[in-house]
Amino acid sequence: MSTALYRRYRPETFAEVIGQEHVTEPLITALTNNRVNHAYLFSGPRGCGKTTSARILARCLNCAQGPTPTPCGVCDSCRELSRDGGGSLDVIEMDAASHGGVDHARDLRERATLAPVRDRYKIFIIDEAHMVTREGFNALLKIVEEPPEHIKFIFATTEPNKVLGTIRSRTHHYPFRLVPPEVLLPYLEKLCSEENVPVESGVLQLVIRAGGGSVRDSLSILDQLIAGANTESGISYDRAVALLGYTHAQLLDNVIDAFPPRMRPPSSRRSRGWWRPGKTPAVSSKTCSNACAI
Repeated sequence: MSTALYRRYRPETFAEVIGQEHVTEPLITALTNNRVNHAYLFSGPRGCGKTTSARILARCLNCAQGPTPTPCGVCDSCRELSRDGGGSLDVIEMDAASHGGVDHARDLRERATLAPVRDRYKIFIIDEAHMVTREGFNALLKIVEEPPEHIKFIFATTEPNKVLGTIRSRTHHYPFRLVPPEVLLPYLEKLCSEENVPVESGVLQLVIRAGGGSVRDSLSILDQLIAGANTESGISYDRAVALLGYTHAQLLDNVIDAFPPRMRPPSSRRSRGWWRPGKTPAVSSKTCSNACAI
């Protein structure tokens, strides 16, 4: 049984994270200058690297050579927090979807007062932070506001507006964004090359469209196509179209060509700017629809 692509290729350093330079570069600078905050809020669409970046930050902070923006990868902490590691006792990950109540928050608060077992910091990564109840956030407020020197908090959420304002104001907020096609395409091409999987022209564009700018979703879709691909010919365009439910490009070209020239959609060069980081395909489509209606 093979491991999922998004797990095998999960980044282990900030340099490996794609499409989030507005987040990774300031974090690298903060680590270099030893100006790391005690609490962070990572927000953005699913599958864009929030939890992965939280683990990388924990790795940077607890590396034996750290705090450093480039973890050594060989110390006990780095190996435990690698993609193949079993986790560290000093890095506690909590899923607020099932541990968001006031009792869980009180338990976390009590555990936070204890010193790290081995490493430099005890780091709490709270995923789906918007699921923490108001009472739970209130129970955490004091320790997030004035934590002991050995404590770091990293909140990850898809809905930062639901995180209690008093908690949000005490964190450094970094918004993650959807990864644009021009960044994602070379990454997927490199991955297919490393997996020795031939891919017909146009297939990866379909994968990117179906993934909607989410790296994890795109890798999951590509993983499914690879699993069902012929070992010799690789992933065919026709099979990708059939599986993903898209209309064949040739048919679309025929439909567009049937329009009078003045009614045809904008060229790809003009429309390329519609889909930028932070703008979902739905937003771009709505914008296009409104423009055509004027």
